[in-house]
Amino acid sequence: MFFQQLIEGLGAGAGYAALALALVLTYRFTGIVNFAQGELAMLAAYVAWQLVDSGMPYWVALPVTVAIAFLAGVVTERTVIRRVEQGAGEATLVVTTIGLYVMVNAIAALVWTSALRAFPSPFPDAPAGASALAAACVAGLVLGAAALVVRHTGLGLVMRAVAADPRSARLSGVRVGRVLALGWGAASAVGAVSGVLLAPILFLEPTMMTGVLVYSFAAATLGGFDSALGAVVGGLIVGVTETLAGTYLGFVGADLKIAVPLVLIVAVLLLRPQGLFGSAPVERA
Repeated sequence: MFFQQLIEGLGAGAGYAALALALVLTYRFTGIVNFAQGELAMLAAYVAWQLVDSGMPYWVALPVTVAIAFLAGVVTERTVIRRVEQGAGEATLVVTTIGLYVMVNAIAALVWTSALRAFPSPFPDAPAGASALAAACVAGLVLGAAALVVRHTGLGLVMRAVAADPRSARLSGVRVGRVLALGWGAASAVGAVSGVLLAPILFLEPTMMTGVLVYSFAAATLGGFDSALGAVVGGLIVGVTETLAGTYLGFVGADLKIAVPLVLIVAVLLLRPQGLFGSAPVERA
């Protein structure tokens, strides 16, 4: 019983980890928290469902959806974020992401309605525990590929330089604007993996990622908002904690289970504000 719950928690945690990593990527590149990240993942899940429903195999629809999400992230940064950033501060950018949250949710409800839809499982014949473990492995492969690109390629080196110090990177001849667009695209692509992996568990609807966004915020806070590794570890911890709390503490309702990430957020902020793997905050004079 415990082992099965542990595996299911890791499966859910893989989805949380992917969205938490998307939040961390956006934060590291722009310095803001993207409240629309979950809704962009939800939109990607609808795109994947539409592709599968039209006859495309699941394992073909997944990379196509990730590619579409990447392009959508680039376009969003170019057409919305950059225009707002040129004449506004960080607070206005955060409000802009909240506006994107509302807009994307409304678009999904307008196009696909608010009806619950069953999303096909990539492992229809596998037991629940095996299916969750396989989903976690898929997420691990995707996140591992992203880590390889960031850590061991020239593009990744440029992206890390921009994330660390955009001004110095610009003085070195790096096209910072283009790299920021790529960063938004990468975040949207990773978030799309979260939406597609969690859709079979949550059912497809415009508000499906609202609770997931809270869990992912908890994961990013736990791991450290400037740490990609922390986002992944935090997502797995939150997924396992939520599942075990639902099984052994009787937190079966959504209203009760949502207390788990909220308690984690408060505890981390009180005990270690930078998170498990985050950088220590700089002391100001």
